[in-house]
Amino acid sequence: MNQPKAVILLSGGLDSATVVAMAKAQGFACYTMSFDYGQRHRAELHAAERVARQLGVVEHKVIGLNLDGIGGSALTDPNIAVPETPGEGIPVTYVPARNTVFLSLALGWAEVLGARHLFIGVNAVDYSGYPDCRPEFVEAFERLANLATKAGVEGDSFKIEAPLQFLSKAQIVETGTQLGVDYGLTVSCYQADDEGQACGRCDSCRLRADGFKTAGIADPTRYQ
Repeated sequence: MNQPKAVILLSGGLDSATVVAMAKAQGFACYTMSFDYGQRHRAELHAAERVARQLGVVEHKVIGLNLDGIGGSALTDPNIAVPETPGEGIPVTYVPARNTVFLSLALGWAEVLGARHLFIGVNAVDYSGYPDCRPEFVEAFERLANLATKAGVEGDSFKIEAPLQFLSKAQIVETGTQLGVDYGLTVSCYQADDEGQACGRCDSCRLRADGFKTAGIADPTRYQ
């Protein structure tokens, strides 16, 4: 019996690694996609490759983009500092249109592969307030996917899966641990060094550390 195929956005961080493990546990043949988009934390790309190998995906693809060409984010513009204290509103680490672009390319690959499930590790509980992590965004993109594709028009509809949407970071850590994710392979830090060592101060580091602490699970993160 052939396994259903799924395309999964894999950044190399804690959340996306957990999503790959969840998709695999659901019986999907997993095809993972990462993006070299001009991010300052490029160590995450090496982490994504490690996670893909550890979890035994069918194929891991890295797509090159230059979102740094438009800038507008602390993650793509070296002149904008990564904040190390919580602020008000949407933080400067928000990358304009990132999830829209990433899901669009994943949708294209899914149509080529004959996959009808796309997984993304967005979260609307312990997250930084990015607008493209909200359930409304996921729902809207699913409608778009089925309007904009040959498969969707012909009735072979796509499903955007966001299994972490309503989980706390601690629940995500617990789930991944149960599914055998090696979080020591992952990189979440917005300003990790070339070795993948985390700063321990940015928003992503704080959320990650709090998740392990609340879950009562040893944090394997390597810090600078």
